[in-house]
Amino acid sequence: MTASARPSQPDPPGVERRRQLRDLRRKERLRNLWRLLLFSACAAGLGYALLRQGWSLRSPGQVEVLGSQQVSHDQVIRAARLQFPVLLLSLQPKRLQDELAAALPVEQVRVERLMLPPRLRVALVDRQAVARAERRTASGLEKGYVDRLGNWMSVVQQQVASPRNGLAPEVQVVGWQDRHRQVLAQILERRSRLGSPLREIRFELDGNLWLVTQSLGQVRLGPPDAQLVRRLDVLQHLSSQLPAQLKGRPFRSIDLSDPDQPELGQTPATTASGAKPLAGSGVD
Repeated sequence: MTASARPSQPDPPGVERRRQLRDLRRKERLRNLWRLLLFSACAAGLGYALLRQGWSLRSPGQVEVLGSQQVSHDQVIRAARLQFPVLLLSLQPKRLQDELAAALPVEQVRVERLMLPPRLRVALVDRQAVARAERRTASGLEKGYVDRLGNWMSVVQQQVASPRNGLAPEVQVVGWQDRHRQVLAQILERRSRLGSPLREIRFELDGNLWLVTQSLGQVRLGPPDAQLVRRLDVLQHLSSQLPAQLKGRPFRSIDLSDPDQPELGQTPATTASGAKPLAGSGVD
């Protein structure tokens, strides 16, 4: 019998076993792939259903307003321009915060999206007008108010923030500009510690800052620069010392632009030069 006529020999047992294992692994991979595809399809469908039906605001009752004694729930809804139903994930917290801060008499706004249960949380900190103010605009002189941080408040915002029978603030801010907010906040924060009731804060066009206090009258602080805190310390010191020294001696103003050498601007009838150094009035 020739070699070509020999019957084929069966594979050894080990080879057949390895082939069966490969087939089993291939089938298992196919089953896992189908499970993954099925799971992904279910997850996508569930996610779509949650986005369209579950994670949406269907009524104003799903909007929480916290922290404010002055702003109502309805005011927040109107200011945010919410129209129901609305997808929760379509709302942008930063944009809503900016819109609410611009429209409402609040000092701070924080907006959060909460998923379970779906709702929108708006946390507010009320603003309080601490001074009357005026500023120059393209249409002329505008009157309003400022809060403790130096932010401008319109008359409408102040009416919402304050009770109808509330007293108007005693301090007047003249020449308000947005770039003065930080300086203004420093002065307002210290106004009760100046030694004399503060009546006016005035920003001149030439860059000089003036204060008017009850006991000292007009006080020139110079430019609102890094020396401002030092000048306010000197002003506090002078408020407690000058009235006794200057009793019966009229004066126009005090110049604290150089806090180490304060100058008293006296009336023309008192001195021809109109200014006199105040010896021994510095603050250590």
